[in-house]
Amino acid sequence: MHQASKPQVPAATLPSPTVEQDGESVIMSFDETSIQSRMRLDDPTALDLDYSRVMMAFLLLQPQPASILMIGLGGGSLAKYCHRHLPQARITVVEINPEVIAARDAFQVPVDGELFSVVQGDGAAFVSSLPRDSYDVILVDGFGPGGEQPADLCSLAFYKACRAALRASGVLMVNLQDKEPQCSRLIGRIWQMFGEPVVPLEVACGGNLVVLAGDDGAFRACAGNLRRRWRALDAVHQGTLDDVLPGLEEELKPWWTPPAREKQPVVGDGAAPVKPKVSAAPADAKGTSKKAAVQRKRSGGRR
Repeated sequence: MHQASKPQVPAATLPSPTVEQDGESVIMSFDETSIQSRMRLDDPTALDLDYSRVMMAFLLLQPQPASILMIGLGGGSLAKYCHRHLPQARITVVEINPEVIAARDAFQVPVDGELFSVVQGDGAAFVSSLPRDSYDVILVDGFGPGGEQPADLCSLAFYKACRAALRASGVLMVNLQDKEPQCSRLIGRIWQMFGEPVVPLEVACGGNLVVLAGDDGAFRACAGNLRRRWRALDAVHQGTLDDVLPGLEEELKPWWTPPAREKQPVVGDGAAPVKPKVSAAPADAKGTSKKAAVQRKRSGGRR
């Protein structure tokens, strides 16, 4: 198991989480104004918060990942969901705060094993020390006590290290705080490392925005088959991603290539010309949608 090379951050410098139960759920928070994580008692592996379901959009590009790296444990919502519903995946979770890890039993986070492990350490240092092509998917969901993006987890160097640690068709998902101008700056940094295949995905509630970054070829393959890929997923994933599909479909339009036109048949004497069937491309497939997306990426992004 790979371990981070950077020394551990002293626990005294990290905030202590509060864990509370209201009869229907278990909640982790660091202040009175925001929820860090929430687990439903009637379904502990369900993704209860909107942003966590959007983070699973990587399944439409990587439906059967062999390896997943998560930066930030929290209450373990994403870790538990992936461990249960992607049993073939080797999952590594890096969490800097030992008190968050200590709360894992309250949130029913699985014990460490051959395919699942929680590592206490600095997420940025962990990623920077990885060999190239280590993971199929990297999920970045780390925040400071005030909901801010930690500087080490949103630097250009960090996103560069994420790109290097991903395999050729790998996918990066980043949960950002949806506040400008910082959000746009961070999307811009991701765009600098990944180029065109970077799209922002809106989150219905919670003040977050999720960024998906990957490979141009994978984006093109997905753009024309998104609904088909969704139908091929297990029913639990279909339910998770049902509300995510429209937004991702819109964002992938610039990578959609219309089918080739049928050849005009040769018309003999006295025969009426036959009009070839042509599939219409989605509106704005190469127009304003892409211009707006690229303009936003270059200016930056949002949590």
